[in-house]
Amino acid sequence: MKKHRPAQPAQAISQTLAYEADVVEGLEAIAADEIRRLFASRAQVKPSRKGAVPFTYSGDFRDLHSLKTVQAVYRVSQFQIPRPKALLGDTNIRIVINTIKNIVNLNLSRYQTLHISAAGSESSVMQRLRETITRQTGLKSDPDEGDLLLRIRRTPDANSGWDVLTRITPRPLATRAWRICNYEGALNATVAHAMVLMTQPHPSDLYVNIGAGSGTLLIERAAWGRASVILGVDRSEEALTCTQDNIHAVTLNQPLRLCQGDVRQLPLPPRYADVLTADLPFGQLVGSHRENAALYPTLLSEAARIAKPDARFVLITHEVRLMETLLSEQTDWELHKQQMITLRGLHPRIYVLRRQVD
Repeated sequence: MKKHRPAQPAQAISQTLAYEADVVEGLEAIAADEIRRLFASRAQVKPSRKGAVPFTYSGDFRDLHSLKTVQAVYRVSQFQIPRPKALLGDTNIRIVINTIKNIVNLNLSRYQTLHISAAGSESSVMQRLRETITRQTGLKSDPDEGDLLLRIRRTPDANSGWDVLTRITPRPLATRAWRICNYEGALNATVAHAMVLMTQPHPSDLYVNIGAGSGTLLIERAAWGRASVILGVDRSEEALTCTQDNIHAVTLNQPLRLCQGDVRQLPLPPRYADVLTADLPFGQLVGSHRENAALYPTLLSEAARIAKPDARFVLITHEVRLMETLLSEQTDWELHKQQMITLRGLHPRIYVLRRQVD
């Protein structure tokens, strides 16, 4: 039987509130576009900062859970106070508690623990704040990362004031529910979804993911919508098994195809694919620079062989010098765009290529 959400107070649905999306640095514009596209007049996007997209939103905040290119979304409460100690005042702490209860009570997920992230998180003020919140909400304090995450910071780009950011989900949106099998060097799902958007996806696409790994790019392409074919190729039987486990954990609107094969000699006919994607080995967790120097040129050539004229190829790598050298030396691919991001302390680049017409 289909579950229905309980009726919500009108205020919970219609009130315009401040939010902030936490995003991978470099993908702010893509995340802002997704917010505008999904929520139109209900959302007003503010100027982005590094790794953050502030916006206001009027509606049921659970609809924000559908965002695919953001790491997490926070409700933002701003306080014109000189220091965090003032959050313990009756009026301010009431706002904090009411925000927490609103998120916990209206979210279908269960919350049990609380974590406060702030400079001086072990100070007496933060300890008192933590004790007050746990006492009034029934949540238990978690020293690592709780279901209910609060971030306390100075108000950005302002001379005074402090913000309390309350995450609206019990875990980051980037932590996909379908990821039951992880794989060394697996791509961040929000980055994968951004790469899918960079391919300009279309329902008629014959889509090929070279080096499927744990299936992140495949599943994120299917999450966008239908395609004529969504195919992943990997030479590792272990990786394909991992991909299959993740596929089984998600409801998709079409079957995904997997194929075992060497990416240096893809088991596909010439001029097959409209769209290709690849998360190339960075040479840190997976592969080495020497191995990449041998792999990358062959992979670019094979991708060109199976690509239709004007096909789109979106790939990510940390081997920036190697990739730029190879792109300058070949004539199969035209560099349409590149985007540097910050990911796990590294600065890889996403390359958007188009197959040159012979």
